Amino acid sequence: MSPSDPAAEAALSRLTVDLGAVRRNYRLLSDRLAGVAGAGVVKADAYGLGAARVAPALWQEGCRIFFVATLDEAVGLRPIVPEATVCCLNGLLAGTEDVFLRHRIVPVLNALEQIALWRTFGARVGTALPAILHVDTGMNRLGLGEDEWHWVLETPALLDGIDWLYLMSHLCAADEPDNPLNALQLARFHRIRGQLPRRMPCSLANSSGVFLGTDYHFDLARPGIAVYGGRPAAGAANPLECPLRLEGRILQVRAVPAGGSVGYSATWTAARASRIATVGVGYADGYLRSLSGRGVVALGGRTCPVVGRVSMDLISVDVTDLPEAEARPGDFAEVLGPTVTPDAAADAGGTIGYEMLTALGRRYVRHYVETAVGQGRGETA
Repeated sequence: MSPSDPAAEAALSRLTVDLGAVRRNYRLLSDRLAGVAGAGVVKADAYGLGAARVAPALWQEGCRIFFVATLDEAVGLRPIVPEATVCCLNGLLAGTEDVFLRHRIVPVLNALEQIALWRTFGARVGTALPAILHVDTGMNRLGLGEDEWHWVLETPALLDGIDWLYLMSHLCAADEPDNPLNALQLARFHRIRGQLPRRMPCSLANSSGVFLGTDYHFDLARPGIAVYGGRPAAGAANPLECPLRLEGRILQVRAVPAGGSVGYSATWTAARASRIATVGVGYADGYLRSLSGRGVVALGGRTCPVVGRVSMDLISVDVTDLPEAEARPGDFAEVLGPTVTPDAAADAGGTIGYEMLTALGRRYVRHYVETAVGQGRGETA
């Protein structure tokens, strides 16, 4: 729904994305990288915030390489940043080679079979086509495993016929700075890098990896969640800004007597006479059901607990301790944002900030603003 749609005036919820904060996060990451290039990871529709608006903002900040997960995401991104290098993390499937070529998509090649497909296709069209070589250093998810890498070392010609842009791997515990897996993966990556039959630029650091230090930066970093304000490490201060504010409209405020219950299965009972605000957000909008009785929303600069079960379209919020003027039907409550950050909500719901962002629904009226440092939200630069 567009803000200009007449129905937007009566919308139950709205999502405001501050592209200025996105830009500032990218600048902070670039400062940390100190001259090393920073890609923009905009998979899952820019982590739920809208790749059509986020990617051009990053381009204007100097981002020239973008990563997405799937080929359809890459094809959709191509006209949005027509001059950028667009890379597809999930690799190359047989029969899709021409789509990659036609839309100038760079595949991240994760297996020997994919390397052979791309080399053969390049020979057919008469040129060495660009790609990124992904080696596994401990994630055991995508990328060449040890057995495949040994095969490459025994037959280095397997890498011929491809224009290799980067050698990459992916850190699996970078958000835990003291986890020994980080140093182990770094050592493995250095070993593989040293065994290459020809030099390639290298990429290892994800969002949290940027904060592990220069040893992890190499030639290209791939920040994702950090661009959208996600904390680099649990338990540490977050230097990044939250660029979104998700607000749900209060539909009704009702008096619940002591002993009265709220919501499905009566999981919450009022210990005192209470005022309960019903807010137009639910799990159909991405507000996780696991936040039942655990989440909070912000009203009047204070947080108020979500009580009872989260339902498909509604949540119930205990506003007893607020002045009546600060919680009235028609008002908006901050469900996620600078006060109730996605990371904080995720902690309460037993998940991670990534899930909170990528679960954002499509019923919200979306607003995009461009704040400058020191401006209030909703002001445009």
